[in-house]
Amino acid sequence: MRPGDVRLAGELGADAVSFHFGQDSAHAVRVEAARSMRQAITPLVGSVASFSDNTQQEVREIIKQLRPNLVIFSGREEDAFCRAFGIPFLKTFEQALLPPGTDGKLLHASFPNAAGFVFRASGPPSSASHSSWKWLPQELTKPFLLSGGFRIDELFEVITTIEPWGVVVCDEIETQHGFKDGELMREVVFESRRADCHEVQNACESSLPDLKK
Repeated sequence: MRPGDVRLAGELGADAVSFHFGQDSAHAVRVEAARSMRQAITPLVGSVASFSDNTQQEVREIIKQLRPNLVIFSGREEDAFCRAFGIPFLKTFEQALLPPGTDGKLLHASFPNAAGFVFRASGPPSSASHSSWKWLPQELTKPFLLSGGFRIDELFEVITTIEPWGVVVCDEIETQHGFKDGELMREVVFESRRADCHEVQNACESSLPDLKK
């Protein structure tokens, strides 16, 4: 990712830009580079630091230098570790590691301090139909994001069907590793906003009185 990618994401209307620091991430960046790119973030766009089994010292140092608005933990971290840094956090769960039929209440009990969750689909994108997302836990009361498992041209249907808090995109907007494609970024934001408007319109229409009675 380049400073220009960060700036364009904000100009297009992205809610936040995430910097990966997990050692197992192909998109991992050095904190010095992330701090430089953070300067390109437009006002009112959040910055996110994403970790995966980093040490407490590493997390503290990166938070100190980057000053993110939110952190995401995608490894084997437990609630006590995640909450120790005093910043709102999301906990990621991989589809491949989530037992079928997992009750959302168990996730809430395991991570009571999480602001929400990220559910990452395994494998290549599948259908946008509801049946393709049956692995998602039920009885979720906290916001959640979807990561992977969809194509950009399916994004509208995914959002209006599953109704996540938002989506995380990375490889979906790259034409080559580390280089974000501006047109693909534009398509993601457009489809996301279109889905948001659709949901708002439906909510408004359902609350209107039936004047035909």
